[in-house]
Amino acid sequence: MEWDDDSIVLAVRRHGETGAVASLLTRAHGRHAGLVHGGQGKANRPILQPGNAVRAKWNARLPEQLGNFKLELLHAYAAAFLDDAARLAALGSACALVEAALPERQPHPACHAALAALLHALEAESWPSVYVHFELALLRDLGFGLDLTACAATGQTDDLAWVSPKTGRAVSRAAGEPYRDKLFALPAFLIDGGEGDSTAIRQGLEMTGFFLQRHVLAPRHAELPAARGRMISKLE
Repeated sequence: MEWDDDSIVLAVRRHGETGAVASLLTRAHGRHAGLVHGGQGKANRPILQPGNAVRAKWNARLPEQLGNFKLELLHAYAAAFLDDAARLAALGSACALVEAALPERQPHPACHAALAALLHALEAESWPSVYVHFELALLRDLGFGLDLTACAATGQTDDLAWVSPKTGRAVSRAAGEPYRDKLFALPAFLIDGGEGDSTAIRQGLEMTGFFLQRHVLAPRHAELPAARGRMISKLE
């Protein structure tokens, strides 16, 4: 059994004295682990950094075995952000979320595309807005997408200003005003596109964090990554 696939490094752990087990998000094979012989050596350590884009070749005698990876570095995103604490924390948070959220060996091409888009966008000033969209895409890919298209109470599609924590659906400004203390603010950039300011980014992250914790992480007895908190603190 073997395959080749474009992949993103999610997590790495030591294996024995010289090896490492890498967890990758692959384009066609989902979240997939494999043994990297010599993974702790000088040649492989720079490759095995969370967030790096790699070309992975996996092989095993039987499909249910852990198998072995041979990796070719395509883009060293992690090294590019070593001097930028906020971007590095965003990279770490995104990889940790995917590692915690996705089942093993089930294809999630939409999640791979969203993570790849985020890694590319980290080089731009608009990356915080893209990060919020990434978390929304992760929720959507796992079957917990938010409905931000119309008001849950009235059906209107304009002047949407809130999101219900109970239903994950948008609520219009007028319909939600009496209950605003119980609703999430809906940042305009998630409806209209473009880039959100710092307040809108925090509002978006508060909303996505709530739904990720409730629907994705809590059932797995996991918490939001510490790197996510570091990222938010750097944005303030």
